[in-house]
Amino acid sequence: MIRAQASLRPREECGVCGVFGHPDAAKITYFGLYALQHRGQESAGIVASDNGKISQHKGMGLVPEVFSETILESLPGQMTIGHVRYSTTGASVIENAQPFTATHQGRAIAVAHNGNLVNIRTLRDQLEEQGSIFQSTMDSEIIVHLFARFFHLGLDKAISETFSQVRGAYSLLLMTNDTLVAVRDPQGYRPLCLGRLVNGSYIVASETCAFDLVEATYVRDIEPGEALIIDKDGLRSFFPQPKQQHQFCIFEHVYFARPDSDIFGWNVYKCRKRMGEILARECTPEADFVMPFPDSGNYAALGYSQASGIPMEMGVIRNHYVGRTFIQPTQSMRDFSVRVKLNPVRSLIQGKRVIIIEDSIIRGTTGRSRVRAIREAGAKEVHMLISCPPTRHPCYYGIDFPSGGELVASRKSIDETRDFLGLDSLYYLSLEGMVEATGQSPDTFCLACYTGKYLLPPDREFHKLALG
Repeated sequence: MIRAQASLRPREECGVCGVFGHPDAAKITYFGLYALQHRGQESAGIVASDNGKISQHKGMGLVPEVFSETILESLPGQMTIGHVRYSTTGASVIENAQPFTATHQGRAIAVAHNGNLVNIRTLRDQLEEQGSIFQSTMDSEIIVHLFARFFHLGLDKAISETFSQVRGAYSLLLMTNDTLVAVRDPQGYRPLCLGRLVNGSYIVASETCAFDLVEATYVRDIEPGEALIIDKDGLRSFFPQPKQQHQFCIFEHVYFARPDSDIFGWNVYKCRKRMGEILARECTPEADFVMPFPDSGNYAALGYSQASGIPMEMGVIRNHYVGRTFIQPTQSMRDFSVRVKLNPVRSLIQGKRVIIIEDSIIRGTTGRSRVRAIREAGAKEVHMLISCPPTRHPCYYGIDFPSGGELVASRKSIDETRDFLGLDSLYYLSLEGMVEATGQSPDTFCLACYTGKYLLPPDREFHKLALG
């Protein structure tokens, strides 16, 4: 894993979307990826099959920057898979943009993958020793190499053999010339769901918000461990591996997924609001109002305000027109990158005791700058409440905080973090409260970034690869 420049906020690896049986499959996939843009802003790609003839387009940047009407028209066919990416494995270069495609014995194979494989080093070494030549540094390419080796055994056998060898998180779409396959790892770390378009064709996507944009009807989630095959004969599925303990990523509900999505069977908006309600039950400092840093803390702040009776205000205003690049400020313009996006309402904040609701603290650097801006706007007191526990441990399953040393909670106590951020008080939602907000039992989720307990620990060589 060679990562791009470190983000100040955690980032998901990617989002996937695929369509089978629609004459405008590429355009439908484009809009699906547009809805999933929050899951990856680094690159985007679509591969299409027109009666077995494969065409593709990939590029660096946001979905509307990579694709145009002309480009979409150059991707004919009724079957497509698409991908938006932020790198957690592989450098930020066009060679690592997905979907990844290859041709084996005259047949095309394409893969769009969300997640991380934890035995990537072992598998890659084995494949290279056996003569495989890799075109990228992505773990996703390993799946293509494995699948190609078993393709002669037939589709079902190739799927079974391939996914019996990989460990880790994978919610992915695999496309041959005439078949679309959706596969989810047995733990179910990342979401993946099936929908139906108005003409009866099928769509598979990382989140249900992609269905809303293209007026598709949600059918069901792809089950953990399931391989769902979509071809001219319709749908069929099987489970290549024995059923295993579920490990749904709870951080999807805390931060990643869009609030208008249903993830793992539960609505994200309601879960985040409920986290705020439970946070109010656990900690309620005296304050004049509660406020989020938009947009991440909005829904927990709403729940907190309603449960506590403390009024909610929008104490900072977000500039929605910030581009991906801008003219660099002078050195004297301190924290410009923070202030260009969020600006405090000084007349509202001055002289007030303020509670800030945030969904998480990862590295702490963004939070520190934002708290300083609230102080400079004249706040009398600044308290911060976080709608999840301290994030102390790295994630190996597709979130961009793989190094424990990057996490402020792994280096500092809560009191030290409070002082580092410049707060009067700091409180985190309890682990029990966070899980309670979902209405599910703790053993349903992967909580490793909070507890350090990994159901699937990575190979010992994983860290070397992670550092490039």
